[in-house]
Amino acid sequence: MIDLKLLQKDFENVSKKLQRKGVSAELIAELKAKNEALKEAKQAYETLQAAQNAMSKEFGVYKREGKDISELKARVDENKVKVAQAIEVQRQAQEALEELAMAIPNMPDDSVPDGEDEDDNVELKKVLIPREFDFTPKEHWELAEQNGWIDFERGVKLATSRFSVGFGMGARLERALINFMLDFNRERDFAEVSVPQLVNADALKGTGQLPKFEDDLYKTQDGLYLIPTAEVPVTNLYQDEILKAEDLPQKMTAYTSCFRKEAGAAGRDTRGMIRQHQFHKVELVAITHPDESEKIFDEMVACASDMLTALELPHRLVNLCTGDLGFGAAYTTDIEVWLPGQNTYREISSISNTREFQARRAKIRFKNGKKNEFVHTLNGSSLAVGRTMVAIMENFQNEDGTIDIPKVLHPYLGI
Repeated sequence: MIDLKLLQKDFENVSKKLQRKGVSAELIAELKAKNEALKEAKQAYETLQAAQNAMSKEFGVYKREGKDISELKARVDENKVKVAQAIEVQRQAQEALEELAMAIPNMPDDSVPDGEDEDDNVELKKVLIPREFDFTPKEHWELAEQNGWIDFERGVKLATSRFSVGFGMGARLERALINFMLDFNRERDFAEVSVPQLVNADALKGTGQLPKFEDDLYKTQDGLYLIPTAEVPVTNLYQDEILKAEDLPQKMTAYTSCFRKEAGAAGRDTRGMIRQHQFHKVELVAITHPDESEKIFDEMVACASDMLTALELPHRLVNLCTGDLGFGAAYTTDIEVWLPGQNTYREISSISNTREFQARRAKIRFKNGKKNEFVHTLNGSSLAVGRTMVAIMENFQNEDGTIDIPKVLHPYLGI
């Protein structure tokens, strides 16, 4: 959640940043109106409370001078009612502002380039040179079916479209990748955690999926939600806690299945494994002292990039523009892997620093001397397992349709 104190202190600057993120003029106007309503409610309360304090002092004067206090008492009692009413008005105004603020995205960092969509993202660098094929490379769904690795039709039979079933080497490679990724991350000092894949609404509010993205979530009959990413349970491990400064940073990695309706993505990547309703992912999450968050962000980007290099997969790093920046992110670097079958780079990892945005929503703080301050939270894919399989299939394919396996995975497959 955005800093409401900063909003009240410097509304114009905050509104300019939110406009860069694509927040509408109407929503900003509503935010301003609710902010003004809260300021007025606070001022009204403070005026009444000051009057109450002044009248309380008068009691001592009246008693010393032997005056009749009945009229003064009547005024005090009347003002007490007004004070109580003013407190309620202030509470309602505070709730109204906070409720609206929950739907407001994070402010973009000044370093984020302006832009409307992914076409305006800025390439930072390329890593590894894509292989040159002496034949026309196939796309992953054709290779997957040809080798018997993935069965898309049986996925539909068991569930619906955008589900798939792994067989043989397809299933084994998926498991090998998960183990390789967790081991790789652990060697970079990210502690492995295993978390629930069902969470409550508070956890999703804490990381920013609720209320804005409820249509993309799968909800159970008892009110729990299937997680859209391990970022949700891992970040919320410290929800409503005050950590010791010496216990920071908390650097964690987790493997989970992820579930998304992709309600806003109709017609995009409906074939194959790029955009499925259920997919596997290994996540990186860091909870840090604000002074360390940029350094750890760089560590997370390097970790994901180095993992792709170890897998011999060409990729590039991209700085997201304001129009492509996620709801909770202050800034994001996407890592896009080269897919020769599609002849393009596609996102395989997205590393974001949310600064204190999620921490404020989830109430994750640390003891900084005598004060409690919000931590910074960071998250990133390391990597999306299905998309990594797609990249391996397309980059390591042979002319006859067979697929080689990256050498770094051989120990995990007994090759």
